[in-house]
Amino acid sequence: MSEIAKLAATIAARIGADPDTSWTAKLLSKGPEKCAEKFGEEAVEAIIEAVKGDTAALTREAADVIYHLLVMLAARGVSLAEVEAELARRAGQSGIDEKAGR
Repeated sequence: MSEIAKLAATIAARIGADPDTSWTAKLLSKGPEKCAEKFGEEAVEAIIEAVKGDTAALTREAADVIYHLLVMLAARGVSLAEVEAELARRAGQSGIDEKAGR
């Protein structure tokens, strides 16, 4: 199991947990909109580090982005498996062709 899959499983296990004892549960308790806002904040921080060229900071921020993406997905009931299935559907297809087909 990949680290991302382990993280997704941990997040799923925290749904409904006590927000006083789990950061993930606390985020989820605030609703999908707050989870999306937090994801956006982390994405901006990753962009800033990418532009600055600080690879260590970018690595840390990328981990935060992935975590918050998974929390946002969980808040809307979208699983990592569903995202992986969509990626599999797109595999072998040109990005230009995929985008044109939307």
